[in-house]
Amino acid sequence: MDEGKKKILNRLEALCSRREYCRKDIRAKALKAMDGDAGAAEELVEQLVTDSFVDDARYAGAFAREKACLDGWGPVKIRFALRGKGIEPSVIDDALASLDPEPAGAKLGRLLEARARSLEGDPQKKLKLIKYALSRGYEYDQIRDYISLY
Repeated sequence: MDEGKKKILNRLEALCSRREYCRKDIRAKALKAMDGDAGAAEELVEQLVTDSFVDDARYAGAFAREKACLDGWGPVKIRFALRGKGIEPSVIDDALASLDPEPAGAKLGRLLEARARSLEGDPQKKLKLIKYALSRGYEYDQIRDYISLY
């Protein structure tokens, strides 16, 4: 590996040390750094994967936890976003299976409670709550129990 590639590899390693990246994201960064040389960029990505700087399974788990706990995303929306990142379906399934359903359910309850307060007096309150929860990526089976409270 020549000196220019080593320099770019070191920069990419530093990026990966600060936060998780999936292969697709780091490939885009490598491609930009290599001025469009796809072969060299792929070589850098493979080196990062070999050195465990990039791991799609680790990225998918961290992404799923962050989006479920902090942003209140449901499994449907998380799955869709991870597919957009080029993550394998089996890896996505493992990441979603690792989520604890208790905090996710509590987050859904808090989201619906806040939304219900803003919809007081609206005759279509339940319908709007269902649409809101579906847009957040929750499945109807998860929503049904909470909607019956309103």
